[in-house]
Amino acid sequence: MMSRRAVLGGIAAGALLPNVGMASKGRYSVPAGYQPRIVDLDTYYAAGEIHVDPNFFALYLMLPDYQAWRYTVAVSQPELWEPGTYNLKWKAEWPRWRPTNAMIRRNPAKYGKYRNGMPGGPNNPLGARALYLFDGDRDTFLRIHGTTQPWTIGTASSNGCARMVNDHVIHLYDRVQKGAKVVLHPRWDQVA
Repeated sequence: MMSRRAVLGGIAAGALLPNVGMASKGRYSVPAGYQPRIVDLDTYYAAGEIHVDPNFFALYLMLPDYQAWRYTVAVSQPELWEPGTYNLKWKAEWPRWRPTNAMIRRNPAKYGKYRNGMPGGPNNPLGARALYLFDGDRDTFLRIHGTTQPWTIGTASSNGCARMVNDHVIHLYDRVQKGAKVVLHPRWDQVA
């Protein structure tokens, strides 16, 4: 059950994010249920942490007082999801993209032509913003990023990352700090 505060927070989010329903490419209208909103939590998490629950296609940016911003995301295909605890070491606006070597091996016809990378911009698969997840000082190549395919939000379709509508990732980017703890929760089909 949502509290009155959560409902008012959702209304405020709509006012603060006037273009949140439109993706940068193709004027895709994001379903109302996928809009960012403030939700109440039963468990306390430190403010500023990010938790991604692939089972509900949900990313939570923790707030004080048992609340969080909830965003709907696309997650990876089951065999590519890497649960764990990471740290946000780097953030980028309109980031450059290069497919990982594993992506190129899995689908050379699709990704091989990008082996030298692609500059940031509206056609770049990382979209408007990217948050880079590290394990200590090791880049995991896992990202939370925007997308040029907003219709994939709410599906298991990425290559390991959590994808967001560009307007939503901009909203998150402006609220999260470098060094934040990021927890990618296990998929139910990964739990033994």
